[in-house]
Amino acid sequence: MINFKYLIIGGGMTADSAVQGIRQVDPDGSIGMISSEKDKPYNRPPLSKGLWKDKPFEGIWRKTDSMGVKILNGYSAMKIDAVQKQVVDDAENIYSYDKLLLATGGRPRRLPFGGDDIIYFRTAEDYRKLRMLCEKGRKFAVIGGGFIGSEIAAALRLNGKEVIMIFPENGIGDRVFPRGLSEYLNSYYRGKGVEIVAGDIVEGLERKDGRIILITGKRQELLVDGVVAGLGIEPNIELAVQAGIKTGNGIVVDEMLRTNLPDIFAAGDVVEFYNPSLDRRLRVEHEDNANTMGGAAGRGMAGGIEPYYHLPFFYSDMFDLGYEAVGILDSRLETYADWNIPNEKGVIYYIEKERLVGILLWNVWNKIEDARKLISLARFNPKAGIR
Repeated sequence: MINFKYLIIGGGMTADSAVQGIRQVDPDGSIGMISSEKDKPYNRPPLSKGLWKDKPFEGIWRKTDSMGVKILNGYSAMKIDAVQKQVVDDAENIYSYDKLLLATGGRPRRLPFGGDDIIYFRTAEDYRKLRMLCEKGRKFAVIGGGFIGSEIAAALRLNGKEVIMIFPENGIGDRVFPRGLSEYLNSYYRGKGVEIVAGDIVEGLERKDGRIILITGKRQELLVDGVVAGLGIEPNIELAVQAGIKTGNGIVVDEMLRTNLPDIFAAGDVVEFYNPSLDRRLRVEHEDNANTMGGAAGRGMAGGIEPYYHLPFFYSDMFDLGYEAVGILDSRLETYADWNIPNEKGVIYYIEKERLVGILLWNVWNKIEDARKLISLARFNPKAGIR
């Protein structure tokens, strides 16, 4: 049996941030990290952003092992015994803990066909695989018009590849952006040389002469050299369920990021938490939440008293366009757009029952804190918007 004062299940940005949080309070306590990935913790956003713009791959590493952590790569935690305070992995190694953090993240939603011919873009290994395909391949299909799909399509096109985007919605980002902006993005991407196949789905995949044929619901056949899918993720809650931890839309935690079982915390993509600014429970899958929640959980494990009331932001790059956003962005909500230049620069407010719940800063920068303050006021007043 291996004994740790702090044991973390997961090896992503949340896990690394938790280590930093622990070390801010406890410089010496033993820390173990069980990670199914072969890589040590790294920054995930560059995989679909900066690395395609000539940023060095070496710059993604988080340097977690410099903080006195035993990183156990290539192992998966299979069982938690909350009474004995032990974890068993897939090699039947047993670990004991004083405090345990579940930072298990999520896994990509997959299609029921295609196997390894489809890259479900999420990890550094996925990035390596796509880069290798790009060395020989000329034409790529991107399945999905959401966050990852729009970034990868832009990244591939910026690197001189022919790109087809396929998604069932009417426009890029249809579930997040108002219709007019979503439809504008279709024409914008077409102007950048991306072929847009909207309102269709991929129903099958075949191999032919070393290339891939995608068969769509409308019976189109698309011949490509590689396929990338961005279909969202599902939270990895199975381990929590096995242990008897309460789950909903993720692992349920209180304001201190504690689960319903003693000495077990949770943080990151997998967590459902309460946010007072929005007066509701959320699950957020972005970098800011991973970093801030991971740090707060680590400090809490080490004895710090710190409720997590942070309202995370997220951001994206799409060719020359970019945005930052806070709160709930859902195209089904009422929206109010304040454009400086229509579809190119402005602020969009998302309103639910007269309450301001989200703000999209479209090519508007350094206004995140202003957006958080407006959302905390709840009532929407267009005269008191961001300038």
